[in-house]
This record gives sequence, structure tokens and C-alpha cells, in this order.
Amino acid sequence: MKKKVFAVMMGIVLCMALFTGCGKAAEETPSSVPETADEVLGSEPETVDEVSGSEPEITDGGTEAADDAADVNIRVGSLKGPTSMGLVYLMSQSEAGEAEGSYAFTMAAAADELLPKMVSGDLDIALVPANVASVLYHKTEGGVSVLDINTLGVLYMVSGDTSIQSMEDLKDKTIYLTGKGTTPDYVLQYLLTENGLTTDDVTLEYKSEATEVAALLKEDPSSIGVLPQPFVTAACMQNDALSIVMDLTAEWSVVQGEGGSSLVTGVTVVRNDFLSENPEAVRRFMEEHQASAAYANENVEAAAELVASYGIVEKAPVAAKAMLYCNITYIDGADMQTALSGYLEVLYEKDASSVGGSLPADDFYYIP
Repeated sequence: MKKKVFAVMMGIVLCMALFTGCGKAAEETPSSVPETADEVLGSEPETVDEVSGSEPEITDGGTEAADDAADVNIRVGSLKGPTSMGLVYLMSQSEAGEAEGSYAFTMAAAADELLPKMVSGDLDIALVPANVASVLYHKTEGGVSVLDINTLGVLYMVSGDTSIQSMEDLKDKTIYLTGKGTTPDYVLQYLLTENGLTTDDVTLEYKSEATEVAALLKEDPSSIGVLPQPFVTAACMQNDALSIVMDLTAEWSVVQGEGGSSLVTGVTVVRNDFLSENPEAVRRFMEEHQASAAYANENVEAAAELVASYGIVEKAPVAAKAMLYCNITYIDGADMQTALSGYLEVLYEKDASSVGGSLPADDFYYIP
């Protein structure tokens, strides 16, 4: 059993290293650009995504079923960042004994700290990157399902060149981004193609880390870079000539059109063994997760105080500004499947291994 778990985890970690584009560079990164979330967050946000998605369908199993669900302790893992920001209200309610369900929360710095616990059964629910959820699905032979989308895209195009207002304006330009064969690379190439451009029309310059792109933009604001949050904020703080010239999540929505897929960052997965044994407890979690995400978006100042108290971002005022960049959301059911499946399909067409070798089957998407 231990050998099997080890083999599963090695496969997942290799996929994560290849497609997140967040690994450490061999060379020292420029010290002028902050490298941690606490250091880089802080500039005024420019966009806000509203909470969307259908209400989870909670079936009425009677008083006895509700009591049984309340007695089930759900072990939830999340990442120190946007996914946990959307959970802080539920975390605080649970800590105060005011949540309807019973929860034990684990917060990790990286997804590879949570995945072994999902494989071994030490966690019941985890909030992880979207493509990693698909990899986990294949490695566990369909052992997990997606409950909801918790974070939409966090990729932005940053430059001091204000003439860039559309994808077409990128023709004959040089664009800096993190490593070739990573999610940002696939997303950008997809958007270029959908807007009538190819990689022959632009020059893509790849860097090992987001910090390198941010440092380059700081020195030459006329350059164009694709960055995730919170590095967007870091770059703009370092040079006030820089600004967001394009929100790639919005650009994705434009080319997909109404009813299309979304640019997705984080999803919530559940072990199917746990789900089959505790369906009411899981559905109660979904309901409370939705309320927690809504609270984070609708009560930013109060939620920021909780974010700081849990050590996700050091200071509440900084957290309040950061949260408006993070695209915290809650999308479940058929809307979740539509948004996520199309996103995974784009990654699959670029490189099948980014989603675990093949697209997940319909049972990957939990629809109550």
C-alpha cells in the first residue's frame, strides 16, 4: 500500500512541477522583487469578480439524517492564499462552535503537502489547482470528484505601454512570461489563437519564475509581461508606470462567449469514499463553503481581519486590497462542469499530461 501511495504521489508531483510554473529557479532571483505573498500584496486592485454559481441542492433527509451529518467531522485542506481566503469565515465559525457542520482545517503552503493526505485518506476534502485535481482523479483511478470552483483566473498582462488594449494589439510585440509548457503559456497561446494570432505574430520570451518577469518590467516598463497575482501587485508597486493592461480571465470569457468555459485556478475536491458514506455532511459543507465565499466578497474589511488573524496575509489592510484581486468565487453543479471541463479541454489539447493524460469522465464532476 505504501509503495502504491508513493508511486501515485510521484506522478502527481511531476505533473505539478511541469504545469504550475512556480518552481524555484536555479539562479538567484532579483532581490528587488518580493517573493512572498506578505511582501508583494498591497497595491490598489482594479477588478472584482462577483460570487457566482447555482445554489447547492441540499436534500431533506429528515432530522435524524441532519443530526448524523452534524456529527461527521470533515477534514478540509486548503492552500495559504485565495482558496483559504474564501474559507476563513467558515473556519472562524467552526472555531467558535457556530458552524452547522463539524470541521478540522489544515492550511498548507503548497498543493503537494495536501495531495499525499488525500491519497492516504487523511484528508476528506481539499482545495487544489484545477489541473492538479484532474491529475489526482486519474492517479486515484477516479477516486475524487470536484464539488465546486473556488477561485477563477489570476493571470494578468502588465505593462507601461497603454496602447495595448486588446489581444490584437500584441502583434509584433515581445511578451515575457513564466516557463514554456506551463499553464500561463497555454492560456496565452490559446487566447492568441482565438484572436487570430499565432506564435509567429508575437515573440514569447520565457523566464523561470514570475519574479524574473516582475524584475524585468520594473527595469523597463515599456515591456509586456504575463503575471499571476500577487506578482502583478509587486510589479506595479515597484514601478508606478506599470498597470494591468489586460485581465486574461476576462479575455477568456470573451472568446468563450455566454455559456462557455472559464479560466479556472482552484477547485474543491472530495474523496469519493467519504462522499458515498457522508453525502449529507458533504452537501452541508458545500452550503457553508458558498456562504463563506460570499462573505469574503461582500464583507471585505471584516474578512480581511480574519485573513490576517489566520496568518494568510500579515496585515488586514493589505489583505483587504489583495482579496479584490483574487477572484474568490463559488460555482457548483452544471455551471461548474461547463466552466471547468472547457478549461481542462484547452490544457489537454496543448499537452495531455497537464491534466493527467486524458480528460476526466463525467463522474469527475459532482452534481447533487
